[in-house]
Amino acid sequence: MASPMRSLLTDLSRYVRCFHVFLAKSTEHQTMKQFVEQQLPGLLASTGSGKSAFNILSVGGGAGEIDLQIISAVQASYPGVAINNEVIEPSADQILKYKERVAATSNLDNVKFTWHEETANEYESRMKAEKKSQKWDFIHMIQMLYYVKDIPAIIRYFHSLLAAQAKLLIILVSETSGWETLWRKYGSSFPTDDLCTYVSSANIKGILDSVGLKYKVYELPSHMDITCCFTEGDNDGELLLDFLTETYEFSKTAPPELKHQGELFETHTLPSDQILIPVCFRTFPQHFSAVEQSNIYCHFHTDSCIRRPRYIYKLLQ
Repeated sequence: MASPMRSLLTDLSRYVRCFHVFLAKSTEHQTMKQFVEQQLPGLLASTGSGKSAFNILSVGGGAGEIDLQIISAVQASYPGVAINNEVIEPSADQILKYKERVAATSNLDNVKFTWHEETANEYESRMKAEKKSQKWDFIHMIQMLYYVKDIPAIIRYFHSLLAAQAKLLIILVSETSGWETLWRKYGSSFPTDDLCTYVSSANIKGILDSVGLKYKVYELPSHMDITCCFTEGDNDGELLLDFLTETYEFSKTAPPELKHQGELFETHTLPSDQILIPVCFRTFPQHFSAVEQSNIYCHFHTDSCIRRPRYIYKLLQ
């Protein structure tokens, strides 16, 4: 009998709802904003020097919240320089929200926006079919490599689009994350339907090492509040469980043997009884110039909460 479980990505509307709950319950965007404000200007120090225009390619730009923060950092680094910001995003709903955010944001007169409603692979195929090879000063791939089938190939392709002194930024979950623990133990039981591949910083590190790229490490705190997952019938808890497991209506479709696993899932508990897991992100801002390569590896993690183990079945029931 076929399993009733199916990938969350088969219902993009629910996926977006789950993602919004995740953002509300996690410090992901706060962590990334801190990185953009404090670290990115230094990484972009020479990228746009002497140029009349700065070209940015956002791969998986979502609703644009982080993109606009990146653009603000570029504007601060290169005041008055025209910015061409192109976005690859397969979700029409996310693109609509992105456009609404742009319309509500001031100080974007020098920025030209172009949206491509397609996946990274579709963009690559279209560019090759049209025999286009535009070069970019900054390419960022934030939390999107989970939805790419051939990760080394897609990294190589976008790397090939970098101009001299350009930079490629990759952000995804760390191998020390609570998310890594969950997917390492149970990922084979989740219905990715070939739409999602769990990948962590360890995989990307291996890819970058294999081609001889150098890197450094930065650390910033990040966590997710999963307290709502422990309240039966809580709508946010249901959506967050779906997002954690990439499963559509996980609590309704997962078999008992999966929901009642007795393995430990490490969390942090605060005095307020909030239950947190370390979401841990790592970023790989890579700096490429015409004559040298200097690659930087950044690790986002949290160690500021009291550790207290929880059984995974308490999370998944």
